[in-house]
Amino acid sequence: MKSYLYARAFQAALIGIAIAGSATLARADIKDYEFQLVDRTVKKGDAIIAVRLVHKPDGKPVPDAVIFATRLDMAPDGMQEMATKVTPMPSTEPGVYEFKATLSMEGGWQLSLGAKVQGETGTVENKLVLKATP
Repeated sequence: MKSYLYARAFQAALIGIAIAGSATLARADIKDYEFQLVDRTVKKGDAIIAVRLVHKPDGKPVPDAVIFATRLDMAPDGMQEMATKVTPMPSTEPGVYEFKATLSMEGGWQLSLGAKVQGETGTVENKLVLKATP
């Protein structure tokens, strides 16, 4: 009878440890990720725009994200209809994503990005403002 009680107590302790352990696991949140511009200014004309995807809590770059949405327009200057094509380019640095675009005018441009981070649910979405200079 005593061995039965010890077995039950041991089983209850294991269940308690499992519940406590799962409650304290740090789960990453998609809000813990953001895109950051490498350079806030670029030259007017054909430009390469580089952005870094980082995990905010530790500041580490995030490689191998799947970027599925890009848009570049002049929304900061009130001209949302003034959009241009954005072409992904190969990057030389992990966690840095590069895009080629033709910036036809000087002024403020907004780069809108949507991406999936491997192992996370949800979508990272950011709108980054850069300036085209002469």
